[in-house]
Amino acid sequence: MERIEAELFTDGGNDAVVRLPGRRYPGVLIQGDTLSALQSDVAELVDLCAAGDLEEARYVASLLHADLGSKLQRYSDALEEHGVPRPF
Repeated sequence: MERIEAELFTDGGNDAVVRLPGRRYPGVLIQGDTLSALQSDVAELVDLCAAGDLEEARYVASLLHADLGSKLQRYSDALEEHGVPRPF
């Protein structure tokens, strides 16, 4: 393990916006439990699609879309607050 200094653009909670040394743009730090939950949600969506349950799949997809949208908004807000242009 290597210890480094990083720039913290938001509070240090889940989905923290952090810029690592040598990187032009910050990234989003996703905690392991959150990453696991996202993977489980996507697996559920795949299973629902395979089973042909499109109504439930659409619902699960909308939840994922909203969750990722809120993470992206937090990222965009943090960059704007610190005068960093978005990379997209």
